[in-house]
Amino acid sequence: MGFTPGLFLGVKPSKTLVFLPFLLTLLLVGSQGDNNAMDNVATERLAEESHRQDSANLLIFIMLLTLTILTIWLFKHRRFRFLHETGLAMIYGLLVGVILRFGVHVPASMSDVILNCAVNASPATLLVNVSGRFYEYTLKGEVSRGKGHQVQDDEMLRKVTFDPEVFFNILLPPIIFHAGYSLKRRHFFRNIGSILAYAFIGTVISCFVIGLIMYGIVSFMKVVGQLGGDFFFTDCLLFGAIVSATDPVTVLAIFNELKVDVDLYALLFGESVLNDAVAIVLSSSIVAYQPAGDNSHSFEGMAMLKSFGVFLGVFSGSFALGVATGFMTALISKFTKLRDFPLLETALFFLMSWSTFLLAEACGFTGVVAVLFCGITQAHYTFNNLSPDSQDRTKQLFELLNFLAENFIFSYMGLTLFSFQSHVFNPMFIIGAFVAVFLGRAANIYPLSFLLNLGRKNKIKSNFQHVMMFAGLRGAMTFALSIRDTATYARQMMFSTTLLIVFFTVWICGGGTMPMLSFMSIPVGVDSDQDNSSSAVLDGSQRSTKHESAWPFKIWYNFDHNYLKPLLTHSGPPLSSTLPACCGPLARCLTSPQAYENEYRLHDDDSDFILNDASVSSMYADVTVSTDASGSRTTSRPSSSRGGRQAEGLDHELGLAEQEVAIRGTRLVLPMDDPVEPPTTVTLPPPPSPPRSEPRRHRL
Repeated sequence: MGFTPGLFLGVKPSKTLVFLPFLLTLLLVGSQGDNNAMDNVATERLAEESHRQDSANLLIFIMLLTLTILTIWLFKHRRFRFLHETGLAMIYGLLVGVILRFGVHVPASMSDVILNCAVNASPATLLVNVSGRFYEYTLKGEVSRGKGHQVQDDEMLRKVTFDPEVFFNILLPPIIFHAGYSLKRRHFFRNIGSILAYAFIGTVISCFVIGLIMYGIVSFMKVVGQLGGDFFFTDCLLFGAIVSATDPVTVLAIFNELKVDVDLYALLFGESVLNDAVAIVLSSSIVAYQPAGDNSHSFEGMAMLKSFGVFLGVFSGSFALGVATGFMTALISKFTKLRDFPLLETALFFLMSWSTFLLAEACGFTGVVAVLFCGITQAHYTFNNLSPDSQDRTKQLFELLNFLAENFIFSYMGLTLFSFQSHVFNPMFIIGAFVAVFLGRAANIYPLSFLLNLGRKNKIKSNFQHVMMFAGLRGAMTFALSIRDTATYARQMMFSTTLLIVFFTVWICGGGTMPMLSFMSIPVGVDSDQDNSSSAVLDGSQRSTKHESAWPFKIWYNFDHNYLKPLLTHSGPPLSSTLPACCGPLARCLTSPQAYENEYRLHDDDSDFILNDASVSSMYADVTVSTDASGSRTTSRPSSSRGGRQAEGLDHELGLAEQEVAIRGTRLVLPMDDPVEPPTTVTLPPPPSPPRSEPRRHRL
């Protein structure tokens, strides 16, 4: 029996031809709608699978951090200091990377994979026309060469490889900000001259020493045929800038736990903080080196000067932007009532601090420098305006973010050793890099220490120099700079070698910190709140603890105390008493009522590093404490030119601690049962200097 469309539709055969075009249109639209629905279902299924895989990948890192925290607790409980938490995180990352690389295989499904496409270039975005519908594809990178059958495994490994911008925009800002926000300014500014010399001059010296050595090694590799691609002198300098960024987090953690000499801690910490900022600006300047002509890697004086100008411009612009953001936050916290709402106050502080990094990057500057000096400015000014709840919250918040971000980065380092798809390991380049890094660090520390000792009152001892040489570890900043660009053969080789350098310095140098301190006889157990240091100069009746109280810092302190502190905080003298009379209305407008109440109170301990020797010697004059038979006590002190206010303060301090006699040269006269015999005088050995009656500090 034949099929007649007209009869099936209930119409006569004569009218079938009239409805046939409409019928064909309906059939085509229906089939196209079915195809679209199937495509949408497939797309949704792929999106759901991708979401589950991304969640599993993030869960891997969360479990890594959880395991690291539990192991850290075990190490602290057992007092095991050989391996730091960052080294643990790297080991766990390595184990997970091995499992993902060799133990997990995704079932090959090549039905929807096209291995060949006739495209002469590799555009970042590709639009594909499939039957009139356009699909957008994004370039993810090159897969393993000659391993087309492992596309699924490569895709899985690529899933656990983060975009380098995640490190710069999310993980680095809290680490750098915490370094500036938790800075111990007293010890930092005492050694500011030496810190700046190591951070700026030393980093540049290290960069060029490493760059020149590596250029010689690369030239030799080219001669013997061990080089598989282009490697120019600018690449060598860039490698020198990258590995010159020190991050002695392991050493500093042990130093802080053992209370190592405060000057040694300040020198290492200050150098590492500023050194990261200098290294990233220096690397940006090297990348910006573009000589005229066809050869973009030849030497040209004008291009070198331009790169130097880029370095100065980027660094100064980032510095100004970070300080300006800190000033703005201080003014907002001063002239508003946000302190009545600690949650809002903490949220604003957090957002303003983080936005500094993004604002600097958006303006073409360096966010690392901006957020570092923003943290220092926030600690110096804004912290004083916060409510007690917000002060505690901000410190704990950034300490937590710093801990999590740092351990996440080190875990990711271990995983990247196996998940990265384009490693280039060259034994000759790796050995040369280790030698160059060692010589570059030596060229940084020893010559500069010799020159600095010519002008320092308390010298940087040779054992301190050896520890600083040994503690030049590489860490998060070095890794972030090297992974940011791995497009060329030279950058891939630099990244692979940098990973090995970080592993070696964290495990070997960081693990050998305790034996190194014992071998170099570094004093431990030093109270960082005391002004004295094991390296202080002692001269009998006089004692000078103000190491680098040079006149520029005295001028800065006077300007800060008289103008900036009253403008940005509630402390310091009112602006009406420091500004000219013609600025009276403006001064009254900018001075808060609390400033008038606090006019005669002492604030902050920043003046400690600019006191002159006369005030120090009078402060530590001899005090005689006599005790009679009834137990009453009398104190006597030689008169000083400053009057009786200091003596009264010291008497009050002695009254608070009867059993503490911690003043150098103190004579304690004890009564005897027989009144005929003369009293016995006991001379105490020179103990640590006394805790002076200091005003309330604004930072814990």
